[in-house]
Amino acid sequence: MQALILVGGQGTRLRPLTCATPKPVVTLVDRPFMVYMLEWLRAHGVDDVIMSCGFMADGVREVLGDGSALGLALRYVEEPEPLGTGGALKYAEALLDERFFMLNGDVLTDMDLTAQLREHERTGARATLALMGVEDPSAYGLVRRGPDGSVRQFVEKPSPEEIDTNLVNAGAYVIEREVLAGMAPAGTKISIERDVFPALVGEGLYGFEAEGYWVDIGTPKRYLQATFEILEGVVHTAVGSEVQRSSGVLWRAAGTRNGTMVHAPAVVGAGCELASDAVIGGRTVLGPGVTVASGAHIDSSVVLDGASIGSGTRITGAIVGPEVSLGEHCRVEDGAMLGRGARVGSGNTLTAGVRIFPGVELPSEAIAF
Repeated sequence: MQALILVGGQGTRLRPLTCATPKPVVTLVDRPFMVYMLEWLRAHGVDDVIMSCGFMADGVREVLGDGSALGLALRYVEEPEPLGTGGALKYAEALLDERFFMLNGDVLTDMDLTAQLREHERTGARATLALMGVEDPSAYGLVRRGPDGSVRQFVEKPSPEEIDTNLVNAGAYVIEREVLAGMAPAGTKISIERDVFPALVGEGLYGFEAEGYWVDIGTPKRYLQATFEILEGVVHTAVGSEVQRSSGVLWRAAGTRNGTMVHAPAVVGAGCELASDAVIGGRTVLGPGVTVASGAHIDSSVVLDGASIGSGTRITGAIVGPEVSLGEHCRVEDGAMLGRGARVGSGNTLTAGVRIFPGVELPSEAIAF
C-alpha cells in the first residue's frame, strides 16, 4: 500500500524550534516527529511513501533518507511553490498508485488505518475521510454523514446551533486515483478540503468514524501535550512502550547518573551529565548530552540535545532547544521556548510563552516577567 504525506508547511507556530529545522523532523521525545508517522504507516501495511515537500525539503530528505532504516521506501516530490493540499496532491500524480492513503504530515495518531481501508472497500468509495470526535468542534469543520456513511455536508466553523455532530476531518484519507482526473491541472493552487472534497459530495465520498489518539503537534502547547502522552502511553508508540517496559524511566545508553532523582515518566538521552542533587521531574525529556548542574530542577519539560542547565535553575512546562546555555538561578516556565544555541545569563525569568530565537544572547538578569 502507498501513502502520500503532505509536509510542505513552514511550521511557523513552532518557532523557534523550526527556524533551522523542518517541522517534520523536529525531535519529539527521542526521534524525528515524522518517524512516528512512518512507523504507524508501516504497521498498517504501507511500504511505499511519497513525501510532498516544500519548505526546507533538503533538510527532511537528509534526516529521513530513503526509508530503508524504517522498512519502507521513501520518495520525495518538491513543490516549486506552495500549492495547497489539493495542489500538492495533483503535483504528485505521476507517482501515485490506483489507490493510496493521503495524510496531513503534522498529526500524531494511532487510529486504525486498516479498518478505514476495509470500510473504503466495503462501500466502494472513491474517497474515504477519517473522522474523529472532538470535545469542541466549533474550531473545526464539521462533517455530516448519511446513514450509509456517505458525506452529506461540510460545515466550517459552526455556530452552536449548527453543531449536530462532533465529527471533524482527521487529515487521513483513502483515495482512488481516478479522483485526480477531475481536479484542476498540476501547478494550480487548490485545497483538497475546500475544493476537491465538497465537489465529491454525492459522488462517492464517505466518512469513516475512527477511534484512538489524534493530535496536531503544530503549537508549543500541543507539542508538549504529545510529549507527555507519548511518555504516559496514552498514544501507542514504540518509544512509549519502551518507557513502560523501563518502569517509567528510560535511560539511553551511558550517562552520569550520580544518584540523581528522576521521576517517571521520563527519557534521559545518552551522555547526559546530571548532578547528584538535581531533580528531574515526571513528564520530562532530556536529549543526548544534556548537562544539569547542582540544585537544578526540571519538570514537565523538554530539554534537547547538548543543552546546559545552570545550578539552581528551574524549568517547568517549557521547551529548551539544542545547545542552549542557561545560567544559574533562572526560571523558565509556562510555555517558554528557547531556540538552538541561545545563551541566557544567570537570574533571568522566562515565562508566559516567551520565545527566545536561535543564537540570541541575554545578559544576566535581563528579563524578569
